[in-house]
Amino acid sequence: MSTPHVVVAMGVAGTGKTTIGPLLAAELGVPYAEGDDFHPAANIAKMSAGTPLDDSDRMPWLDAIGQWAHSRAGLGGVVSSSALKRSYRDRLRAEAPGVVFLHLTGDRDLIERRMADRKGHFMPTALLDSQFATLQPLQEDEAGVAVDVSGTPEEISDRAVAALRRLDSQS
Repeated sequence: MSTPHVVVAMGVAGTGKTTIGPLLAAELGVPYAEGDDFHPAANIAKMSAGTPLDDSDRMPWLDAIGQWAHSRAGLGGVVSSSALKRSYRDRLRAEAPGVVFLHLTGDRDLIERRMADRKGHFMPTALLDSQFATLQPLQEDEAGVAVDVSGTPEEISDRAVAALRRLDSQS
């Protein structure tokens, strides 16, 4: 890509943000930040107990991700964040106006199977329905691309890089 963007790998739990994000960052030659690391301990405890976060829980988390993205403006980076609602993405853009979103999308059954296979992650599959209920896909006026998560991580990452390059060439 001609300008080093900060890419937010977004989507419901289990779409592979933590797997695809580092692969994408390596391909683009930029650092990766794990969005889950920006959660305060109270958020992780709440999700671990099977309770979905509410908007007040998410705001400090989104602000911390936005601050990291802002610090990488002009340098590039990849950070994961579910960014499920337009208002969450607007909040990230308010902090880091140049961010580009990579929406990892997929069939609910595939995502549930992948979540069930994960070991040691705090997000239970019981919260997947709430994630899908909250999800507001990218809108036409939002800088970003949607990429299907079927296939291997390498295939998904390759599709993501190609889609981001096409997006970059259009701007």
